[in-house]
Amino acid sequence: MYQFLVNAEGGLTTSGYAVCITVGVVLFVLAIVFAGKSSEKSKMTTRQLVFCAMAMALAFVTSYIKILKMPWGGSVTLCSMLFIVLIANWYGVKTGILVGLAYSILQFIQEPFVLSFFQVCCDYILAFAALGIAGCFAKRSHGLVKGYIAAVLARGAFHALGGYLYWMDYMPENFPQSLKSIYPIAYNYSYLLAEGVITVAILSIPAVANALNQVKKTAVS
Repeated sequence: MYQFLVNAEGGLTTSGYAVCITVGVVLFVLAIVFAGKSSEKSKMTTRQLVFCAMAMALAFVTSYIKILKMPWGGSVTLCSMLFIVLIANWYGVKTGILVGLAYSILQFIQEPFVLSFFQVCCDYILAFAALGIAGCFAKRSHGLVKGYIAAVLARGAFHALGGYLYWMDYMPENFPQSLKSIYPIAYNYSYLLAEGVITVAILSIPAVANALNQVKKTAVS
């Protein structure tokens, strides 16, 4: 069914790349539409477009800066998830989810691997869309940090689900059999929580927190 999109090695064909790029553009436009609905002045849409585009670009660039790369996918990056979380914090859950969806297409294009449609959903689409739930905490005290932590946990849940369904065969032979049942959880949260700790530590620096508050004022004013 997906032979025109995926090659025999599990990567994308030319048609597959074209479809992914098209879907990514559509999702990004939808994100801007949802963001624009929350503002009274139409000129805000352009500002939101710029910030959403910058966030996706920064997330994509920093995803290439890998502090640690895992053997079967996943890596500790330089705060790449934070930029999608910022959009959710600034413009709400719907926009955050849609920007996360659009970003998932970029991630899929960056390192595509297809076992099944649902595996792609778990490892890419649902996992990165889940970052948008950070917007639920936007109005709470320390909402950015709380939202970021919730987003990381939500993303990890989808990766772990995909692990249980599709990746158990890749478990290391020396992994304790008594802990086999938690391998997908341990594997995926090992790098996600490591990046999470680094990012939260950076967010806790007063200068960084103040700078992000100033950027937020510009983004939502």
